[in-house]
Amino acid sequence: MTQYVHQPAFMTGDEFSIETFSLLNPDGELYPGGEEPALTRDHARRLYQAMLATRILDERMMAAQRQGRLSFYMQCTGEEAAVVGAAAALDDADMIMAQYREQGALMYRGFSIDEFMNQLFGNELDYGKGRQMPIHYGSRKLHYMTISSPLATQIPQATGYAYGQKLAGEGHCTLTFFGEGAASEGDFHAALNMAAVHQVPVIFFCRNNGYAISTPSTEQFAADGIAPRAFGYHMHVIRVDGNDALAVYEATRQARKIAVEQNQPVLIEAMSYRLAAHSSSDDPSGYRAKSEEEAWRAKDPLLRMQRWLAKKGWWSDEEEAAQQESLRREVLETMKRAEKRPPPPLESLISDVYADVTPALQHQLDQLKRHIRRYPDAYPRGAKSLDLTLSSATDTQGEA
Repeated sequence: MTQYVHQPAFMTGDEFSIETFSLLNPDGELYPGGEEPALTRDHARRLYQAMLATRILDERMMAAQRQGRLSFYMQCTGEEAAVVGAAAALDDADMIMAQYREQGALMYRGFSIDEFMNQLFGNELDYGKGRQMPIHYGSRKLHYMTISSPLATQIPQATGYAYGQKLAGEGHCTLTFFGEGAASEGDFHAALNMAAVHQVPVIFFCRNNGYAISTPSTEQFAADGIAPRAFGYHMHVIRVDGNDALAVYEATRQARKIAVEQNQPVLIEAMSYRLAAHSSSDDPSGYRAKSEEEAWRAKDPLLRMQRWLAKKGWWSDEEEAAQQESLRREVLETMKRAEKRPPPPLESLISDVYADVTPALQHQLDQLKRHIRRYPDAYPRGAKSLDLTLSSATDTQGEA
């Protein structure tokens, strides 16, 4: 109901204060007044093991990139609780639309190390047929939409997909991950407005890790983070400690309940920190202090979850050591296999575009093959999928 005043009264938003929901302190102890979510031992261990596997995968693959074995990589380091904790609160048939730092969600759902490696090396078993750069995962069977490089495009797509879920009426929702930098894109605002107007079961999950590449959050927006923006769209919102896997799990569990049972969108802002560089192409020492990083390392989400599990008798130092050793060995052995697999056949470049390959596309592919046969040393991976027994003279004639 409209209320009238008769003198001008301006508001800035400072009248509202959004608190941060947290259950575990850095020592793995429950805060006074906090209640543990109803996680079984197996569920809690599955959650933590996905976090640990993601950390080790990231460490090994960043090292591989530095060795020149991989062209590019992005780590989830420091944000595992936010990503895996959210995925663990969903139904496995709910759709996830990720940005590019959410490999932990795939890990939780059962994406194998082999599947990760096939995509990273773009070999013949890569679901994307080698068309994407590394870390652009996707899995139809695990309800994980293939990642796109352009920032924030998945956010309005999540609204549209959730609208379809609403019409289907099967009790599923969509969760879309993005960083606070992506929340500066117009796609973010369009998506939230559409979701609120059409009342669709979507969870907008913002990983606020403090930096949009090298730009600190203090230079990205003047307001109190991303959470207050929900008020402008009359949307449910919660801010959560993104380094606390239990808090993230419970916040997402309740958000899903709102989304599915009430067909209403929810915004979650998880406050975390990107302990690693933005990507393998970035050097964070140029824009943030080591002391800042060390202060956040003391809040490591893996240590917090591990300590909580240990206090409950659900995890031990011996299991930790054995699991780390097993994972490191599996990652290295799987990487060696993936590296040796051949690339996808060149014909796959023009498949899945039209129902039938057009003459123009076929002509372009034929030209490409002739070019690779003429200069095989310049295209070693492409040459592997061709029969290079033809003489250079024949290739030259074909080129002409």
